[in-house]
Amino acid sequence: MSVESTRRIVLLRHAKADWGQETDHERPLAERGRKDAPVAGRRLAQSGIRFDLAVCSTAARTRETWKLAVHELPERPRTVYEERIYEASLGELIALLNEIPEDVSDVIVIGHNPGMHALADALAGDAEGDAHARMNRSGYPTAAYAVLTFTGTWKSVEHGVARLEEFWTPHD
Repeated sequence: MSVESTRRIVLLRHAKADWGQETDHERPLAERGRKDAPVAGRRLAQSGIRFDLAVCSTAARTRETWKLAVHELPERPRTVYEERIYEASLGELIALLNEIPEDVSDVIVIGHNPGMHALADALAGDAEGDAHARMNRSGYPTAAYAVLTFTGTWKSVEHGVARLEEFWTPHD
């Protein structure tokens, strides 16, 4: 893949989780989350993005979100479950993106807030229409996703390198 290739990063926040007796890491999706996750998957399928790689937090709610969303996609990408996404700082999330193999063009990261919002906000040096304002106004709700594009290598991902092409929420 050329250094000049346009790449896409989709940042999907897990769907609505339940508050039970489980540890935070093991919280399952709530009923609303089980309904919203496939909706997000269908919307991603309609976008036409063909993911080369999915990087998903090991938390139960992110794994369940991805399991429900990926069934809506025309092709299932290779999926890596990454424990470092859970409770990751902005710097740690950027470092994870820097580790993506250069043959990957389009990646989806399934994670948590405040990390997904902070990462989308930090990477977006530019935005399509009012996408950036809508993202910041909404607070990045559960099952929302941002689509960012950039040109360059994964090792070059840093603050302001990308364009926020779309911000979608299931309950607009």
